[in-house]
Amino acid sequence: MGLPPPSFPQAPPGMVPTPVAGRPAVLLAVAQAVAAHTDPGALLRDLVAALRGHVRADYLGFALVDESTRAARLQLLEPVGDARPPDPAHVPTQLPAGESPTALVWETQRPLWLDAAAAARFPILAAAYREQGVAAACFVPLTTPRRRLGAMAFTSYRPVAPADGDVAFLVQIARLVALSVEGALTRQELTRERDRLALLVHVNEAVNSQLDLPGLLRAVAAALRPLVGQELTALWLPGPDDGHLHCPALELVGDDPRTTDDLCLPLDGGDPSAEAFRTGRTVRLGPAEMGRLTTPLARRLVGRGVGAYCGLPLRVGVPVVGVLSLLGHTPAAFPDDVVELLEEAARPVAVAVANVLAYQRIERLTARLTEEKQYLEEEIRTEGRFDEIVGASPVLAEALRQVGVVARTDTAVLVTGETGTGKELIARAVHRLSPRAGRTFVKLNCAAIPTGLLESELFGHEKGAFTGAVERRLGRFELADGGTLFLDEVGDIPLDLQPKLLRVLQEQEFERIGSGKTIKVDVRLVAATHRDLGKMVAAGTFRSDLFYRLHVFPVHLPPLRERPADVAPLAWHFTRLFARRMRKAIDVVAADTMARLRAYHWPGNIRELEHVVERAVVLSPGPELLLPPGDLLPAAGPAAAPDAPRAAAPSTLRDTERELIRRTLEECRWRIGGPHGAAARLGIKRTTLLARMKKLGFDRPADPPVSNG
Repeated sequence: MGLPPPSFPQAPPGMVPTPVAGRPAVLLAVAQAVAAHTDPGALLRDLVAALRGHVRADYLGFALVDESTRAARLQLLEPVGDARPPDPAHVPTQLPAGESPTALVWETQRPLWLDAAAAARFPILAAAYREQGVAAACFVPLTTPRRRLGAMAFTSYRPVAPADGDVAFLVQIARLVALSVEGALTRQELTRERDRLALLVHVNEAVNSQLDLPGLLRAVAAALRPLVGQELTALWLPGPDDGHLHCPALELVGDDPRTTDDLCLPLDGGDPSAEAFRTGRTVRLGPAEMGRLTTPLARRLVGRGVGAYCGLPLRVGVPVVGVLSLLGHTPAAFPDDVVELLEEAARPVAVAVANVLAYQRIERLTARLTEEKQYLEEEIRTEGRFDEIVGASPVLAEALRQVGVVARTDTAVLVTGETGTGKELIARAVHRLSPRAGRTFVKLNCAAIPTGLLESELFGHEKGAFTGAVERRLGRFELADGGTLFLDEVGDIPLDLQPKLLRVLQEQEFERIGSGKTIKVDVRLVAATHRDLGKMVAAGTFRSDLFYRLHVFPVHLPPLRERPADVAPLAWHFTRLFARRMRKAIDVVAADTMARLRAYHWPGNIRELEHVVERAVVLSPGPELLLPPGDLLPAAGPAAAPDAPRAAAPSTLRDTERELIRRTLEECRWRIGGPHGAAARLGIKRTTLLARMKKLGFDRPADPPVSNG
C-alpha cells in the first residue's frame, strides 16, 4: 500500500537547512565516515546519521550504471530519521537507459532535480513515486576522478525545493561517497578476478594430465564443486552421425559409479543440453523450468529437490565439441557472476575434451596400424611364390576381362575353381584395380580356422569375452575397413555363423564378441571356394540368402588341365623365380621336358606345378631344367571335379559333423586333449568332443594309439 498523503506547509522548505558556514563540518563528518568504512551499506547507515538535521531527505540511495547497456541498477536504500522506508514491492530495482534519471545523470554528469511534474518524463519511476508518495528527489553524479559509477539520490516525501548552493553541497557529499563505492567495487572486482584465476588454475591443473573422459570429468567436477556445489556433473558428446548426444561420463554426488550407455538425447529434441549444443550458448533453468530435462536420471534428481540447471557448450574455435551440464540443489545456484566464471572454466575443459578425443582416435588408429602391420608382416612371410598372374590361355584372358569390369565397383565377387588354380591372385587383382588399392587387402582362409575361433577372427573380441581372451583383438572386418576382405574357402563357414556374415555384408556393421557396441565398416568382399555352393544350398548346408549375396558377380577359374597353353609360361616363370632364389643359372627347358609338363593332367593345378618345378630346380646341376623321370606319372584319367561324389560325401549335418571330427582326429593321430589335440583344433572342450564321439558312434583304431591328452 502507498503512504498517506502528507500535510505540507504553504512554502516548501529548502533541501539543505544547514547554513553555509556549517557545511564544512558536515562534509568532514561525511569524510570521516567514508574513511572508516569499506562496506557501502554500513557507510550509508552512518552517512544518514551524519546528515540527519542537515539534509531534508526521507531516504538516501544510490544506483550504478552498466557501461555496456546504460541500464541502472539500484544498490542500496536507507531511510533518514523516523521516515518510513519505501515498500520494496514498489521500488524498481533496474531501469533501462531511457527510463532512468540515474543513467541521464551518469551520461551528462550534471545534477537532476525532480518534482512530481518533472518525474513524468520517467514513467516507470513516476508511477513508483506516486505509489510511495514521493514528492521530490535530487540525483547527483556518483563519480570519482577515475570512473563514473552512477548517481546518488536524496528523496523526500515533502515538496522541498533546492536553495542556492544546496545542490553543490549534495554533489560534494556524493563525491566523498563515490570514493567508498569505488573502493568497494574495486575490491569486488579483485575478489572476482582472484576467484576466476583460482578456478581456472584449479581446472587446468585438474584436466592437465587426464587422458580418459571419466577421469577428466571427475577432475572437473571436483574443481567446480567448491564454487557451485552441484549434485550432478555430466559430459555430453555427439555420437557418430546418429543425431544424438551421448553421455560417456558423469559424476553424481552420493551415488556409486554407474554405466552411462543408456543416456542419450536427440539433437533436435527439447532437452536443454541439446539446445546448448545446437545454439552454442549457455542454457540456465530455474525450478519452474526443470521439467525440460528429459533423461530418467535428471527427472529422479528433480524429484529429490534439485532446482537449477546450467548447460555449458564446450567450444574449441568455431565447432562445439560437447556440453558440460550441471545440476544444483538451490534455485539460485547459477547467478550471473557464477555463470561467467563457469563459461571461462569451460574453455580449458573444452580443449581437454578435444585432446582426449584426439588421443583416443590416435590410440585407435595406432592399434589398428599395429594390427595391420602385424598382419602384413605375416602376409609377407607367407606370400605366394609369384606376384602377378601368368598365362596366355583364352579362358584366363576371359577371367581377367571380368576382373577388369567388376574391379572399379564395390560389388561382391565370388571366385570359384579347384584348389590351387590361383583364386587368391584373382582376388588381389580385383583389389589392385579398384579405388581401394591404397588400403589394406586382408585375407582369411575359413577352412584353416577352428569353428569356435572363426567368429573371433572375423569380428574380433573384447578382453574377457571368453576363456583365453586376455586382450581386445580386432577382427578381419575392422582390419579391412576401407579396403578389401578376401574370404577363401567361404563354403566352410558354419551355418550358425552365416547370418552374422550376411548382416555385415548387407548393413556394413557388426559387434565384437563380448561387446554390444555396433561398429560400422566400409569393406569390399571377395570370396572364393572350390565347392559347389549351389549344391550346398540345395543340401541345406549353406544359406541361400548368403549365397545370393556372394554370387552377385561370379568369376570362374578353370583347372590347369583345361588351359594347357598356360603350362609353358608358368613353368618358365617358376624356373626363373626359383633359380634366382637358389642362385642358379638355369635358362634352358628342353622340348621333351616341356612336352611332359603339358601332357600331365595336374590334379593339384598351379600349386602342384610350382612344387614340381621347385624340386626340378633343386635337382638340376647345370643350366638346363631336368625333370626327374618319376615326378610326372601318366594320367589315369581326368581329375575329379570339385564336389564330385567321392566315396560317400556327407549329405546331412550329422554326416558333415562326423566327417569333420574323423578327419581332425586322423590329423591329430587320435590325440583328443592337450594343446595339439583334436579338441583344441576344433575349438571345443575335451569332454564335449568325447560326448560327440560317443553319440556319433566312433570306433577308435588300435593303430595309431589313442591319447586322451
